[in-house]
Amino acid sequence: MSLAALLQTRIAASGPMTIADYMAEALLNPDHGYYTTRTPFGAEGDFITAPEMTQMFGELIGLCLAQSWMDQGAPAAFTLAELGPGRGTLMADALRATKQVPGFGAAARIMLVEASPQLRQVQARMLDGYDVTWVDSAADLPDAPLWCIANEFFDALPIRQFVRDGAHWRERCVGQQDGKLVIGLAPQGPQSALDHRRDDTQDGDLVETRPAATCIMVELARRIDAHGGVALIVDYGDWRSLGDTLQAVRDHESTGILHAPGTADLTAHVDFEALARAAAPAAYTRLTPQGVFLERLGITHRAQALAETLYGNALNTHIAAHRRLTHPDEMGNLFKVLGVYPATAAPPPGLSA
Repeated sequence: MSLAALLQTRIAASGPMTIADYMAEALLNPDHGYYTTRTPFGAEGDFITAPEMTQMFGELIGLCLAQSWMDQGAPAAFTLAELGPGRGTLMADALRATKQVPGFGAAARIMLVEASPQLRQVQARMLDGYDVTWVDSAADLPDAPLWCIANEFFDALPIRQFVRDGAHWRERCVGQQDGKLVIGLAPQGPQSALDHRRDDTQDGDLVETRPAATCIMVELARRIDAHGGVALIVDYGDWRSLGDTLQAVRDHESTGILHAPGTADLTAHVDFEALARAAAPAAYTRLTPQGVFLERLGITHRAQALAETLYGNALNTHIAAHRRLTHPDEMGNLFKVLGVYPATAAPPPGLSA
């Protein structure tokens, strides 16, 4: 039985499900979920993330974390974590780039937050030779100094969608009609978590929330505030959510979000304001375009150095990757970077308070 049929059976028995519940099933169902049944990353998958385009992305992220580690006194033992590490490419590039940073590798306890058994196997092969520990959630990370990266992690966490209706809200839900999954609206009701959005929305406006994201940020920020460290959040989105941003991607092309659940990636823009609010009492940086962040870290200088050894198609691919990551018309402005750090420390390199 397909996942669509299973979801229709569930809806028939218990009523429509939230968008968040639908996303969770489509992405993580043990037998039919997108992330539990395939390796979606890379040219052979459905999408390509920044670390898969070029080694420069992971190298600069690693050096940024290492510099921050030194700026905070180079603690002798700390957690070096990545949330949603994909194939492990970013972590591998970061570790290679930081090998020459005295004491960094010896002090780092490498931990990957990854729920997919299949992806854990891929990551283990990529990071062969390193001592790596896997955990299921951010709550499982040690209470210790924490330097971590979350690149294109939060966008895949389930969202809820609410449509403004007078002083209240109506939640978008997934139901069924004539043997197909359909989107509908739940009855009107109050949503105290959206009280702060009354001043900048009007009837008919749609706002997205991501409860799991704020819970994860609380876990990260608590460790950073208490023990030191940095979290770098790199994702597409903006400071505040407004409008329907849920999308499905299959074979590098857009598809319907209800079409063949479990066979396409589902993501939505990240509401960085919600993450920043959840980080208190730790400090957070200004939200910075990815292109600006990478240029501040020296990506152009690194690109020029690598280009000296390349020619032909390899050089063209290298130049294209640099442009795609940094140019305002590509990922340079669409993707943003938020840093979380102790209120008593300096912001990480490439970002400002």
